[in-house]
Amino acid sequence: MKLYFSPDACSLAPHIVLRELALPFDLVRVDNQAKITANGEDFLLINPKGYVAALQLDNGQVLTEASAILQYLADLKPDAHLAPTNGSWERVRLQEWLNFIASEVHGGLAVFFNAAIQGEVKAQFRATLFKRFAILVQTLERQDYLLGSHYSVADAYLFVVLRWAAVHAIDLREWPALAAFQQRVGARPAVVAALAAEHS
Repeated sequence: MKLYFSPDACSLAPHIVLRELALPFDLVRVDNQAKITANGEDFLLINPKGYVAALQLDNGQVLTEASAILQYLADLKPDAHLAPTNGSWERVRLQEWLNFIASEVHGGLAVFFNAAIQGEVKAQFRATLFKRFAILVQTLERQDYLLGSHYSVADAYLFVVLRWAAVHAIDLREWPALAAFQQRVGARPAVVAALAAEHS
């Protein structure tokens, strides 16, 4: 498999999971602005959407969207329990969290990368994002991970997008449950290794 990534983008989540599962893969860096890979390929020919993450399988198929990639990887090694069994109620809960992270947290933080978002509009986006943080806090004050006591692919995804808060001068220490979650997940060996590989 090949994981097309850009450092600190949402592609970090499947990168972490690939390492958690000890699956063989190659990392291919993508210039998000130029849409060119490190080995000179036109990334738009690999993923016409033009953004990472993209996972190229050994059969040549390309899978995109972090939530889909994360579940696909987890299902390759079900004994690792990074996702509940397909068809179970717990799996539906995982999908609920993945959708919430993608639309409300990922989307809520990504908007601030647009320098045109300023003033009152920016304040409104921040207020909405902080309401989403409050929902996460309600869960993470009660339990270590989104699905309970067991780490899942949703936690890897949440960890990655919450890292963007610091880029936008949002201090997660204002939400101790989120700060503790980040510390807990950030200490995992696969997370440490993925971050080191992306910045080497």
